[in-house]
Amino acid sequence: MLRRPIPFVATLAIAASLAGPTASGAAAASSYPGWAPNVPWGAGCEPASSPSLRTAANCGGTLVDGEAVAPAYAPPLVKRVIAAANEINGKPYAWGGGHASFIAKGYDCSGAVSYALHGADLLGYTQVSGQLAHYGDPGPGKWITIYANAEHVFMVVAGLRFDTRNNIEKISGPRWKMAAPEATVLPRFAVRHPVGL
Repeated sequence: MLRRPIPFVATLAIAASLAGPTASGAAAASSYPGWAPNVPWGAGCEPASSPSLRTAANCGGTLVDGEAVAPAYAPPLVKRVIAAANEINGKPYAWGGGHASFIAKGYDCSGAVSYALHGADLLGYTQVSGQLAHYGDPGPGKWITIYANAEHVFMVVAGLRFDTRNNIEKISGPRWKMAAPEATVLPRFAVRHPVGL
């Protein structure tokens, strides 16, 4: 698979996140509130006055030139999911994309989520959105929360949403965004998470 070049700033941020916990990162990880797993944004999220102010400090991951960067204190599996999702971030939407093979020119919603989970060995084969509605354990995860029903699936990883919908007009396909799941649509989704995450 050909990989897109990663911008230099993103490369530095990714290298810093893979270097391991910093003193402040370790402190942040140990001081996470107990209610964090019940927050749709994911672990460690605290209220922000607006979505544009969400950063690694108040919601785990952050975006650099559209690429997700995991917080240094994230578990290795979470970093691997983010790295895999970054590989297909920006690919075009293709109905059924990512199902015949993990390697595709474009991805649909379930193909994209399956690809990212597979990147951390959390999924052995691609699943459609209805199957992902039964994946893992029920409820929000500490780090990864999957929202799935028979028609659509997206996930929130370290506070960042990975989705093929709600993109800029005339642009589609898997993208990272700082956008919380809409409260009006959440009741239509099963909420799941990988075991232990």
